Amino acid sequence: MSGSQAWPGDGPGPRDASEPRADDRTGGGALSPSRAGDGAPPPPEEQARAICLRLLTGSPRTRRQLAEALAKRGISDEVAEEVLSRFEDVGLIDDAAFADAWVESRHRGRGLARRALARELRTKGVDATLIDEAVGQLDAEQEERTARELVERKLRSTRGLDREKRIRRLAGMLARKGYSEGLALRVVRRALEEEGDDPELLEWYLPEG
Repeated sequence: MSGSQAWPGDGPGPRDASEPRADDRTGGGALSPSRAGDGAPPPPEEQARAICLRLLTGSPRTRRQLAEALAKRGISDEVAEEVLSRFEDVGLIDDAAFADAWVESRHRGRGLARRALARELRTKGVDATLIDEAVGQLDAEQEERTARELVERKLRSTRGLDREKRIRRLAGMLARKGYSEGLALRVVRRALEEEGDDPELLEWYLPEG
């Protein structure tokens, strides 16, 4: 898996800006003094480059996310396609790297399972093939290890609840993170047995097989 990539707060990206940056690696640097001072708006291509660069400064974005941002700001599809393709050519847009980094960050930081990770990547416009490749780096054993760690961390906060509520709360936490019902119940049962719960009583709630 590729190296970790920051996803600040996993929240909204930085505010959009209409002014380009001087470090525009695509060749559309800062506005010239004559253009900036004559009151005329910059050409659409420069506007598109500036918007994309500002968005990419805060965190990586997929091609579709950038395309949607350009459309909202009135950039034509033709101009957007040209600018986005150029950004891909020089490596400023890389959906495969984005997907790899997203999977690593969200699995390690939030404990999300493959199903939840794939769902998030789909909402960001990543191609299905790239999603499969990215989430495929997490195997079933890694998912189960992470699920057990999540349950172990939450066990203490459920002590004092009756058995059924504990099971429901622990299994529900895993379900929200994208783990299958079978895996969730198996991991919860194992954790409760290791804590000292009666295996025969657990069988009523969590039958094996």
